Amino acid sequence: MPRFIKRTSKKTGMPPGSLVHIGERRQEHTRITMMDYEGDRFAEQTPQDVETVFPLRDEPTTSWINIDGVHDMKVIEKLGHHFLVHPLTLEDAVNTSQRPKIEEFDDYIYVVLKMLQYDKDTGRVSAEQVSLVLGHNFLVSFQEVEGDVFEGVRERIRKGRGRIRNGGSDYLAYALIDCVVDHYFVVLEHLGERIEALEAKLYDADGSTDLLRDTFNLKQEMIYLRKQIWPLRETLSRFHKTDHSLIQDKNRVFFADVYDHLVQGLEVIESLRDVLSSLHDLYISITGQRMNEIMKVLTIIATIFIPITFVAGIYGMNFDVMPELKWRWGYMAVWGIFGVITAGMLLYFKRHKWL
Repeated sequence: MPRFIKRTSKKTGMPPGSLVHIGERRQEHTRITMMDYEGDRFAEQTPQDVETVFPLRDEPTTSWINIDGVHDMKVIEKLGHHFLVHPLTLEDAVNTSQRPKIEEFDDYIYVVLKMLQYDKDTGRVSAEQVSLVLGHNFLVSFQEVEGDVFEGVRERIRKGRGRIRNGGSDYLAYALIDCVVDHYFVVLEHLGERIEALEAKLYDADGSTDLLRDTFNLKQEMIYLRKQIWPLRETLSRFHKTDHSLIQDKNRVFFADVYDHLVQGLEVIESLRDVLSSLHDLYISITGQRMNEIMKVLTIIATIFIPITFVAGIYGMNFDVMPELKWRWGYMAVWGIFGVITAGMLLYFKRHKWL
């Protein structure tokens, strides 16, 4: 349940805009990195204090300021105050239980999305909240912990590959969102491989509850995955349709493209969920079939013993006059009768294809 609902009791009774970190503290210290670029010009550094990035707001270049760790309220508050970010936006940035969304302000656009990672050891999907504040010539990103899927974007900026150095801050926002959405397919690929392996084991399983438990766990992962991704559909739809001045006309087509990628990912999720439901039904069907086979064998055995029990019961009665009891070959004759009954019934069952 904590994966789906996070506690927010620390904020109860506090006024709107109060900065209170909601969520797990995933690293000890807040880390700031910055990239400043335009055309052939590029600079990158990891400042020790937040004040170092303040001059970037008024620079004509494009600046990317990344904050790893949203638990330090002093850093968040100073940064928000200097870049004129509304307190409600900062409040959302430090609350890691936000759903993906987009909010438009006069001077900036605020975006929340979920960055997903797949743990091969546990087989579970984890989500990290990423918040983007898109300004005229800057973009501030807030992440819960160091380590992300943006290294490809950083390399493109460092080496000047593609159009990113001349695309503006809105193109940078697109590039980051595109990386997050593309990584969804990596996670889906891992889950798809697990589902295929589960399907292969289905017919070899001996009715073990492990298979049913694995199916249930995968269904839970798919539900969690869909919960993290589905709201982003509306967010990206608004992104490429907005008339906000921060989104250049030449870059709108890129936001439309990443929206299409997200829709494809959601379709894959629905397909995998359908496959899991089918596997669950198939497992129940196969288990029922195996149980029927067991019951058939037990029924045949019981049916064979009915006449045998009848014959044995007759000669088990305590009558004084039973001629067969004095007969020298009586014992062997009874066993012969048992054998004939058994062979006859087995032959009958086989002819009727019950065996």
